[in-house]
Amino acid sequence: VQLQASGGGLVQAGGSLRLSCAASGTTFTIDDMGWYRQAPGNKRELVASITTGGSTNYADSVKGRFSLSRYNAEKTVYLQMNSLKPEDTATYYCNVDVRTDWGNIEEYWGQGTQVTVSS
Repeated sequence: VQLQASGGGLVQAGGSLRLSCAASGTTFTIDDMGWYRQAPGNKRELVASITTGGSTNYADSVKGRFSLSRYNAEKTVYLQMNSLKPEDTATYYCNVDVRTDWGNIEEYWGQGTQVTVSS
């Protein structure tokens, strides 16, 4: 499974960015999709996740500012980030669970995309 992430960049505080992540290379079912982030010196943390049915889960720090959606037909997940703050600065990693035909869940990570928010 390959995950192609895009959309990071440099933005001023209060601005917006949209991250996207497309999964390819598998015929198995794409299960949960989401984004994690890791700032220098910090542990990787969940930003948001979404189930196949569209149920979402957000970190408290991004609730009300970030919105996660997915387009199942294209195996793509989108993270709309609004009202960005300097503390949102991190490398953002796409995360996808793949359900195999024999019931196993395999986890895959994207290559990471940098988001930098200037004050």
